[in-house]
Amino acid sequence: MSVKEEYDAFMAELRNETGIEAFTADESGLVSVRVDDAYNVNLQFVEATGKILCFVEVAELPKDAPKDVYRDLLVGGLFGKDTAGGFFAVEPESEAVVYNYFFDLETAAKDVEGFISTIEKILQLCDIWAERIRRVLAGEPEGADGRATAEISIHDMIRA
Repeated sequence: MSVKEEYDAFMAELRNETGIEAFTADESGLVSVRVDDAYNVNLQFVEATGKILCFVEVAELPKDAPKDVYRDLLVGGLFGKDTAGGFFAVEPESEAVVYNYFFDLETAAKDVEGFISTIEKILQLCDIWAERIRRVLAGEPEGADGRATAEISIHDMIRA
């Protein structure tokens, strides 16, 4: 079985497990599923590496966003702080903040329930970052530990 066929079989199992027909890849291996009318969860299969890139738009920044937002995203990206192994990118045209996380297809295919659970945790993490960004943009004071969302800990939230 080819790697692409393995991915297609994994998507079929994911559809079966969730009942969500939108877990169907197009010819390029891209899947996009709208969740809770809040996020588009995108899965892009990278056949050459056998990886699945999961990416979710978290927020859109205004052109004059304060440097604190970018600092938090940079710290998250460079040091993995509050990113659970994923990373952020800022789309240059729209200023959209996008959370990215890589899955290994072989590992994901062995544990579909674990994959679904990890996607749910990614969405929780996106909620936390969306709120953090909203607070910084609104100029709300930081918490006691210097973070805008000090009451929430997300370390070890997503298993790698």
